[in-house]
Amino acid sequence: MQIHPSAIVDEGADIGEGSRIWHFVHVCGKATIGKNCSLGQNVFIANDVVIGNNVKIQNNVSVFDAVRIEDDVFCGPSMVFTNVYNPRAAIVRKDEYRKTLVRKGASLGANCTIVCGSTIGEYAFVGAGAVINRNVAPYALMVGVPARRVGWMCVCGMQLPRGRIGKVSCTDCGRTFDIQADACNLIPAGA
Repeated sequence: MQIHPSAIVDEGADIGEGSRIWHFVHVCGKATIGKNCSLGQNVFIANDVVIGNNVKIQNNVSVFDAVRIEDDVFCGPSMVFTNVYNPRAAIVRKDEYRKTLVRKGASLGANCTIVCGSTIGEYAFVGAGAVINRNVAPYALMVGVPARRVGWMCVCGMQLPRGRIGKVSCTDCGRTFDIQADACNLIPAGA
């Protein structure tokens, strides 16, 4: 584990082996961070946060209470998580936090916003600047404000051929998927 001297890691924080915590990071004492994670400069991790293994959180990201991030997730620079749906400075709503779940392998682009209460499906890809205000299907490519699905992504991070329904193979790694109108499922090798 590597922690930069300028970082603040509160007593009790659970940080996995091989994780790197860079300049000006603050990790609260009840947070759980997995193995081999990287927290970039100026990252904040709240108490009620669980982060899986091999997660990359780029500079200037705050991961607030009620956020769960599974293994192999990428959080781009300055992307935003929320945890209160209708905040007001004069009204305390800490008992109204909505849970956000980011599934294994998802990528959240720079400056995107994830409105609380959403689940981002495994290996989904949220484009830079997109605003997610509802659940995202596994492998979905989401762009825009509010975000809409414009395609499907492979596990390897390449976009799958557009406009095809049925059995589709990734032109980069060869993985095969079953694409339907509103769903994309990986077909296990040899199936």
